Amino acid sequence: MAVQNFDHHVRYYVPHHFIFYSVLLLLEIAAVYQIFHDPPLKSVWIFMAILVLVITWLSYMLRQHYALTLQNRIVVLEMRHRYFFLTGENFESLERQLSFSQIAALRFASDEELQPLIESTLKEGLPSLEIKQRIRNWKADNRRV
Repeated sequence: MAVQNFDHHVRYYVPHHFIFYSVLLLLEIAAVYQIFHDPPLKSVWIFMAILVLVITWLSYMLRQHYALTLQNRIVVLEMRHRYFFLTGENFESLERQLSFSQIAALRFASDEELQPLIESTLKEGLPSLEIKQRIRNWKADNRRV
């Protein structure tokens, strides 16, 4: 495998990027063409054009949903690791008492603030916005999409 650099750092998934979307584009072009060249079946071709557009949009949105779901899993795993590293204790018992938005907000707390902020969140039921407002030493996350 070649060393990665700027010239070839982008990864493509051929079936998705080049075949699937190419087929959808061709189907859309064919349906729009037929709208203007097959007047007796114009309404059928309009329906087909709309159907292809909906399928394209849904496939794109589903791809985004999968990426965000994976990121959410990574956030929880990151918090499990960080909590164990800082305290030597398992985070999973606390995790069941917190919502995902609370866990995601707690990630921004510095190592010194994390444990007291978790305790406050559990005791007071703090929403994610208030958790973020209480953080004094913000730990940025510049990698989340």
